[in-house]
Amino acid sequence: MTAAPHRFAPRSPQDLADLARQQPLAWICSAGPAGLVSTPLPLVPRVASDGRIVAVEGHFARSNAQVAALRADGRATVLWLGAHGYVSPSWMADRTQAPTWNYASAQLQVDVRLVEEPDAIVAHLRELAERMETGRPDAWSIDDMGPRLAQLAQRVIAFRAVVLASHEKYKLGQDERDDVYVDILAGLDAQPDAALPAWMRRFNPGRG
Repeated sequence: MTAAPHRFAPRSPQDLADLARQQPLAWICSAGPAGLVSTPLPLVPRVASDGRIVAVEGHFARSNAQVAALRADGRATVLWLGAHGYVSPSWMADRTQAPTWNYASAQLQVDVRLVEEPDAIVAHLRELAERMETGRPDAWSIDDMGPRLAQLAQRVIAFRAVVLASHEKYKLGQDERDDVYVDILAGLDAQPDAALPAWMRRFNPGRG
């Protein structure tokens, strides 16, 4: 018999793909000679035809000590924290409820391959800039840097991290009673950030 999925499990590969798109900044964590090293970096996910993220791409400053650690051992963990927020009992009719924190998160175990080729580094920087600038008024282009682009490309090193395993958790009110869930949504809807209630509705279709 196949075990039932955990209530906080992803529903499809699209969940992680959307989390990565909405929150491009992630932590890259690995072990080096001096212990754990980590760097927050914007990442470009590579998605297979079935929707799974099969690799992520990014770049380090060449002066970053983590580069040497990854040359020696490419195993690393990518940590994403998506939409998240405090849930206050003050929003609830049932004041016996305890505070909690709702969130979307993901961990990827990856194998990092450093990319040295100048053309590949520039191509990565171009794609990352285009992803971040798309839709902005008077959007900036990497070509606006002129000769400084070549100088920048010399100071960074790109990488491709192949995904070996993943663990996702979407704690978004699935375990709450219907009346408590409705109160939480109302409280969050009154806050300025709409991302968390949107993810809660995504994982609780037909509720509230």
